[in-house]
Amino acid sequence: MLAYLIRRLFAAAVMLVVIILVVFGIFFLVPRWAGVDPATMFVGKQADPAAIEAVRQKLGLADPIFAQVWEFFKGLFVGRTYAAGGDVTNCAAPCFGYSFRNEQAIWPVLTDRFPVTLALALGAAFLWLIFGVAAGVLSALKRGSLWDRGAMIVALGGVSLPIYFTGLLSLAIFSYGLGWIDAQYVPIEESFTGWFGGMILPWVTLAFLYAAMYARITRATMLEVLGEDYIRTARAKGLTEPVVIGKHAMRSTMTPILTMLGMDLGALIGGAILTETTFSLPGLGQAVLKAISDKDLPVILGVTLITSLAVIVANLLVDLLYAVIDPRVRLS
Repeated sequence: MLAYLIRRLFAAAVMLVVIILVVFGIFFLVPRWAGVDPATMFVGKQADPAAIEAVRQKLGLADPIFAQVWEFFKGLFVGRTYAAGGDVTNCAAPCFGYSFRNEQAIWPVLTDRFPVTLALALGAAFLWLIFGVAAGVLSALKRGSLWDRGAMIVALGGVSLPIYFTGLLSLAIFSYGLGWIDAQYVPIEESFTGWFGGMILPWVTLAFLYAAMYARITRATMLEVLGEDYIRTARAKGLTEPVVIGKHAMRSTMTPILTMLGMDLGALIGGAILTETTFSLPGLGQAVLKAISDKDLPVILGVTLITSLAVIVANLLVDLLYAVIDPRVRLS
């Protein structure tokens, strides 16, 4: 088990380094090769050429490519110093640089918004796992029944309807129409009750989409597992149906579910733009949407790296859960 963990940690570290290098190249080197100068984006197209050159020197854009990559990579772990003339600015680690628009350090901005997106992702994931997997298992056990057909119709609707439609519809019905839920976001440090109430509709809206997909995958996987020889053997030995389903069938069924969860949860941390926009949540999605409209490269880069790290961490946890659920992983 320890060797398995070491291999996975080493692979995750290598992947993180590769992603950092690729992302830096995409955001800072490729635009320059295409004739777009990041220094010009920082100060604006109408700026004095001397001001553009000063920013280029401050950001290190005039240095050789390998020096730029090294400074950026080093800044993520030990911080970075920006110097222009007699002015020296210290960017504490992890340093993602400074915003092109307000010249604020990127990391504090992202850490202020990250808890909102993380709470949205984890809360929705909890709901879609509980209801999606449960609906899929019941549909497989009651194949061809009224429940099976009804659940799959609802799942098909959940997959087909876009988030911004279901989000606006839930707001119109439960918040503006019936007045049951106050959808106004309140920071958790101000009021836990207000925060929880403001997160209910975003959680349910996001979970509805993913629960539909998980229900369909769970149903298909469970039907395949129930036809395996070891399930028939377990029943022939006289094991009760709850033991056969809960102890034997579910362990094999959860393997593809965990794979999906690792990818979905990691990607959701950086991709919940539509949900956050619909419900006006101050998360990473709102930040990156504004950064795209402002062409604020450091903010986009920071969100991209955080999203990549979230995907790596989520898949690392999934790999470790594989070893718990499936004993064959520990022997491989």
